[in-house]
Order: sequence, then C-alpha cells, then structure tokens
Amino acid sequence: MKKTIKSIKNQSFKDFEVWVIDGNSNDETQEYLNGLNSPFFFHSEVDKGIYDAMNKGISLSKGEWLYFMGAEDIFFDDNTLNEVFRKINLENCLLVSGRISYQGVVNPFVYSKNKIIKNPSWSALMWLRNGLHHQGTFYKKILFIDEKYPLKFKTLSDYWFNLYLFKRKAKCKVIHKTIAKCTSDGVSKNGKWELYKEEINLKTELSSRYFVPFFYFIALSKFLSRKIVND
Repeated sequence: MKKTIKSIKNQSFKDFEVWVIDGNSNDETQEYLNGLNSPFFFHSEVDKGIYDAMNKGISLSKGEWLYFMGAEDIFFDDNTLNEVFRKINLENCLLVSGRISYQGVVNPFVYSKNKIIKNPSWSALMWLRNGLHHQGTFYKKILFIDEKYPLKFKTLSDYWFNLYLFKRKAKCKVIHKTIAKCTSDGVSKNGKWELYKEEINLKTELSSRYFVPFFYFIALSKFLSRKIVND
C-alpha cells in the first residue's frame, strides 16, 4: 500500500482527493493510514469484498471523475494524471481509458509478450471480453447515480458495469497512454471455472437467456485455452 500512496503523492497533478477504503485491517495499517494528511482520507470497517469497498469510495468521493487503484498498484509515471486531465480533451466524455502494464509473476497464458500490456477497447467485442481495465479507466461520477457495482458478481462486477455502460452507449475516449502498473495476481486471473460461470451470468443478465449457449461456448473456450497453456 505504501508504494501506491507514494505513487499518488508524486503526481505532478495535485487537484484530487484520495479515499483509502480499508476492510478493518490490523492496527499497524490503520495507524499508517491515520497518519496521512489531506488530500488522503481513509474509511475502515468490515466490508463484503472489493466491490463493496469500491462502492463506499464512490459514495464518499466528491470529485467529478473517479479512478480505482488496487493496494499494490502504481501510476505509470509521475505525470500520468497531468497528461490525462491537462493535455487531453475530455469534453462530452463519460469515460477515458488507457493502457495498463502487468507487473509481477509471469503467467504463460495471460502474460505472453502480447498481453503484458493491455490495450483498451470499446466496441462490440466487449461481449467477448472486458475491453477496459479498471486501473486504466477514469469514470465520471454521474455514471454511478443509477447503478453501482453489483455485489452478486464477486470477481467480475467491473466487467458487468463496463458492459452495462457500453450497452447504454456511454461515450468512452480511448487514449494511447499507459495509466498504471498493476499486480499480476488478481482474483480475476485465477482461471477457475467459477470465474467463467460468473462471466456467463453477467452477460446473460445484460442480454437474454437465449444467448446462454453462445456465452457458454466463449467461456468454455477461454477456460480450456488457459488451462491447456498454463498446465
């Protein structure tokens, strides 16, 4: 967490507030968080998982744009926020999304040479895979007025929300800029079949049960591909 806080403090762009949502961690962690000064604030209580924590952050935040960062993630460089909010025309956009770079343990399927860098995509291919990584994406807060991250999707709620926004034709600006360096051991990378069942369910909820065979075929193909290569 400390390297994440340092990465934020080092940003040349300073017009932001930061809410650290802590799931009632140990005394040492809370002591560190309590020692942070404005614009850093923290909220600590037992939560129902990562998306519950993100929803709490949404409710507490006061800014126009929201960005979600994991406890071990860092911005790509010290000018990341400045380049996004000072050099890019965000007029009429509801989302802006750039690349992310995976860091950490190398997995042969997910982290092939072509997948160490994840490029954003906002097209009909969203129905095949999540084209936006949440550490690479900035969301206008007004997007969360009617909907927040549904807690019934424990691992892929961000995918549900992105697909929900795509279906509603929210305008997303894709930029050729790497936003963050992210850890490579997230729960959405575990490759377990439960993950793909969740993917089938979220796509079905946003479309029709008549597409279940198609979604099942996509999910099974991805599951078997990852299993074959990783094994």
